[in-house]
Amino acid sequence: MPLITLTTRTSFEENPKLAKPASKLRSLLASIEEKEIPVSIEGKINEIITGANDFPGPDPLLIKQIKVAQTSILKLLEKELSIFPKNHFQQQWMILGMTVFGLPMGVVFGMSLGNLAFLGIGLPIGMAIGIAVGNSKDKEVEKEGRQLDWEST
Repeated sequence: MPLITLTTRTSFEENPKLAKPASKLRSLLASIEEKEIPVSIEGKINEIITGANDFPGPDPLLIKQIKVAQTSILKLLEKELSIFPKNHFQQQWMILGMTVFGLPMGVVFGMSLGNLAFLGIGLPIGMAIGIAVGNSKDKEVEKEGRQLDWEST
């Protein structure tokens, strides 16, 4: 069962704010087609795309619907097949590194130096740690063949 594509509307050409999310969703669908996924998952993805294609609302709501469809598809792939887009873990761990490692390190620096203005020193250190951990997880997923050739940014 092939995947359904996003139906082109005239407003895609007129509204660049609508064209960008539509283009991202189309590229996501193209990268999913390169992977071998079960027919049941293809059916669920087709239901999501059909919902976006049949959406009757105005452009601002259609933009939101397309983004919701993209997020739903990515969550479905992550949950059911453990397939992730490029740099998924890097983005996730960058934030975790800043909060879990960076803030406590900044507090330690600030308290040891007697000035909490140094609290911000820990954030870039935590960000670097998070990016390093995320990159290693992304490389692991790529080696296992569970990475989509698609970037969410």
